[in-house]
Amino acid sequence: MVSMNSVQSLPVSLPTIVLLVGRNIFMTFAWQGHLKNLATSPWYVAALARWGIALFESLLLVPANRMGYTQFNVGQLKILQEVITPSVFVPFAVFSLDQPLQWDCLWVGLCRVGAVYFIFHSGWLGALRAALVRGGGRARGGGRLNSAGFQSHKLVTRPS
Repeated sequence: MVSMNSVQSLPVSLPTIVLLVGRNIFMTFAWQGHLKNLATSPWYVAALARWGIALFESLLLVPANRMGYTQFNVGQLKILQEVITPSVFVPFAVFSLDQPLQWDCLWVGLCRVGAVYFIFHSGWLGALRAALVRGGGRARGGGRLNSAGFQSHKLVTRPS
């Protein structure tokens, strides 16, 4: 049995990624599963089934984003999700919907690998963006830009 201490000792990125993969499995079935499984049902039955599956997707997405937001910025979380999406969708399309595997999938994957590189290792892009933003490194609204060029995601309360 897995103890809570062993789960808490994992790096934040691991449970975030696991939850995002699970979320994507639910999302894929919610968005495309009805094309095969409910093809002969009325559209409103498929819509209600999709809505029910989407609830479970949200139950994984919200904690994944909250955990991930402690380590990643919004851009990094989004790119992480965009890399996971085809990793789940392509096998689903091939094995469940009987779609042929095409070279386009490889090119999409390579572009997403590039996106990961630039969002996680883009100190020079962040510096360039900081130089272009008014204040030479200050974000609009007074926040500082992080190394990826995004405004810091730390919660700052303002006096009323």
